[in-house]
Amino acid sequence: MSVSKVPLAGVIGCPIAHSKSPLLHGHWLKTYGIDGHYVHLHVETSDLEDVIRMMPKMGFVGANVTLPHKEAVFDIADQITDRATLIGAANTLTFRPDGKILADNTDGYGFIANLKDGAPDWDPKAGPAVVLGAGGASRAVIASLLEAGVDDIILTNRTRDRAEQMRGDFGQKIRVVDWIKAPNVLEEGKLVVNTTSLGMTGKSRLRMPLDGLRLDAVVTDLVYTPLKTELLEYAESIGCVAVDGLGMLLHQAVPGFERWFGTRPEVTAESRAAILG
Repeated sequence: MSVSKVPLAGVIGCPIAHSKSPLLHGHWLKTYGIDGHYVHLHVETSDLEDVIRMMPKMGFVGANVTLPHKEAVFDIADQITDRATLIGAANTLTFRPDGKILADNTDGYGFIANLKDGAPDWDPKAGPAVVLGAGGASRAVIASLLEAGVDDIILTNRTRDRAEQMRGDFGQKIRVVDWIKAPNVLEEGKLVVNTTSLGMTGKSRLRMPLDGLRLDAVVTDLVYTPLKTELLEYAESIGCVAVDGLGMLLHQAVPGFERWFGTRPEVTAESRAAILG
């Protein structure tokens, strides 16, 4: 008599106790009546490869990956998707039945899906996108904007060299502007995206004059603690469409859950409530 295994998944990081992902996946497992589990996995860098290679033998079907391991998993995976290669980081691992480990990045997918939810009238061809920050999250955002059809991206970062490097990676549709001049280009942005940690609880404020924002701009912040950042509060106060960052966290989780547990979950008000505790 064969006994089917209960599928396991989790989120790998160091530290990881703060992650909200188990709340979300646990909510979906319960909602769809799936007999499975999703757990926190604190893994030190020195143990990463050993742990990942052991996981399929323990019944794991996949895992999300967060800091500081999103680049390191490239050396462990057998297959890497084109979008993960372009972004230079992976956040989703799938352990295939043939024993192969697939690395993917769903951050860009999550960003666009959240944008479409919060600003359904946003048109990629409407005009430039202003992107604040040139870190890992920015790479995912820029890759997804280019794929969506945005032809002009104005990129600014506190360290100009990082922005120039991204322009070299992504091409001529990227315009780099010095951080100190960023307020001057806000008036060009039909879409404005903060990909930095500025404005996050416990971090420095986004100290930037915002009076250049267009009244018809869509403004979104990847920060979701607080849920409504100063940037979003100001944007909303002048009539912009403001999209918070929590939806990106929700939507980026959808493809992994579907691969691991065989059901495509819906992002709903209940999903948001599960994350917010």
